[in-house]
Amino acid sequence: MRIIALSTLKYFWENAPEYLDAKKQTLAWYRFVKKADWSVPADVKADFGNASILKDSRVVFNIAGNKYRLVVKINYPYGVVYIRFIGTHAQYDAIDVQSI
Repeated sequence: MRIIALSTLKYFWENAPEYLDAKKQTLAWYRFVKKADWSVPADVKADFGNASILKDSRVVFNIAGNKYRLVVKINYPYGVVYIRFIGTHAQYDAIDVQSI
């Protein structure tokens, strides 16, 4: 899969030292997804059983022992994963996951 944009993840760790604990696990997620070949949401669930599949090709991943949420939008036919949001549960609760 092609992932757009790693810079969103880097910005999250680098601009808030309290989130630096997410770096190792988000990079592990990035490396895994980069090698994945997902053509349908079931492929995502097969690799990440705790991922939440939402409408409009959006998926929510739990990061760092469920401390953070990572929201992506996946274009399955083109093999592209768009990083839409990463943040704490409180930050996630404050967004409209379908519109970001």
